[in-house]
Amino acid sequence: MALDTASSTGMAGILARQKAAHIRDGIPSAAKRIEWLDKSIDLLITYGDEMNEAMCHDFGHRSKDQSAFTDIASSIAALKFAKKHLAKWMRPEKRGVEFPLGLLGSKAEIQFQPKGVIGVISPWNFPVNLTFTPLAGVFAAGNRCMIKPSEFTEATSEVMKKAIAQYYDAEEVAVITGGPEVGAEFTKLAFDHILFTGATSIAHHVMRAAADNLVPLTLELGGKSPVVLGRSADMQKAANRIMAGKTLNAGQICLAPDYAFVPQEKTGEFVAAATKAVQTMYPSGLKDNEDYTSIVNQRHYDRIMGYIEEAKSKGAEVIEINPTGENFSQQPHHKIPPHIIVDPSDDLKVMQDEIFGPVLPIKSYGDTKQAVDYINAHARPLGLYYFGEDAAEKDLVLNNTTSGGVTVNDVIFHVAQEDLPFGGVGPSGMGSYHGREGFYEFSHKKAVYTQTGSEMLAMIRPPYGDKFRAQVKSRLKR
Repeated sequence: MALDTASSTGMAGILARQKAAHIRDGIPSAAKRIEWLDKSIDLLITYGDEMNEAMCHDFGHRSKDQSAFTDIASSIAALKFAKKHLAKWMRPEKRGVEFPLGLLGSKAEIQFQPKGVIGVISPWNFPVNLTFTPLAGVFAAGNRCMIKPSEFTEATSEVMKKAIAQYYDAEEVAVITGGPEVGAEFTKLAFDHILFTGATSIAHHVMRAAADNLVPLTLELGGKSPVVLGRSADMQKAANRIMAGKTLNAGQICLAPDYAFVPQEKTGEFVAAATKAVQTMYPSGLKDNEDYTSIVNQRHYDRIMGYIEEAKSKGAEVIEINPTGENFSQQPHHKIPPHIIVDPSDDLKVMQDEIFGPVLPIKSYGDTKQAVDYINAHARPLGLYYFGEDAAEKDLVLNNTTSGGVTVNDVIFHVAQEDLPFGGVGPSGMGSYHGREGFYEFSHKKAVYTQTGSEMLAMIRPPYGDKFRAQVKSRLKR
């Protein structure tokens, strides 16, 4: 059933229908959950090309090869992983009971019960992936779902809305499109859980709205994910991987390397290696290159260019990596070539905001502890990246910093491992999902205790006597 952009009343009505269906149909079987997952897999295969076209349209230009990998294939991988493992995840988990109750036949277990209806608020930067990857956990846990995709990627949102309406009944999954006002009303609904992926500034509003209904939240945010390049790192290999992460989706990734610590004697070597890395990936240039993605809209283009202009105006060394010397002042889209800013001062906006674009500040350091201290003096990031072969240095960095996740000797890749939880900490998010963690996140862990048939426990009921007092006294030991 197709759904028009919903009013608050219309959204509340859909939620009521989904909640009623959840109660009416009971806990879905493994077969039903697999059916839901299979529908999403088939949907992505059927509509993949149309979604790639829509994402390209929404961004002005977005690499269709990139979209096929990051949004379509990666989503299918998450859905297949959940399908493969959900029967095992669904099994009750046995727990121990207090002595001597276990000897008398008492049992304890955790049952994983669907929460009910999950509200998913997905962002614009990976609009398909960050809708369907959560659905892997939502469906595996046996839930229904209402989705509010971003209005910034309007064409993609409309394709997803059309496709989901074709594959699912609105009692199972519904897509609600619209602008910020619709999004604000969506967050006020009494869901059984909300997953929000987006900016930390918006997360404050989502959390306040959810508080009115005491809706539990998973917040997938972002922040300034640092890179620490150790002196033992292979500089060219590290630069290849860092710049691949920084130019993928033109840096519009919550886990993109935001800034990098480089040994002070190797700053020039890193800049040369990063330049070579970009030249290797985009030998014919960037402006008309099908592989290089545009900034999503004028507002974000102006924001990123503002960081570059401010750095230049305050005397920072700014290096544009432009392999063929193209003029970007006249172009049909909003492409920005990669830029490196060397040793920017902390008062620059580029060192305060999450960049979300192809700009990489690098900070030179003498001792690794300087980098660790700087990271710890700032908000805990979603990702952290260490490059090097020095095990003691790696442990120093990893054991003395806190981040949502870590990739060693590359960037971003920990998010692609379905058997690892993905999530932030503090300002970079709360809760986690992917794989089994997604199943847990969208399940209610219900404690179930089955009492022994023995009446030995009568001794703990009134009237209290010497046996009771002796039992209590036996527990009062160090």
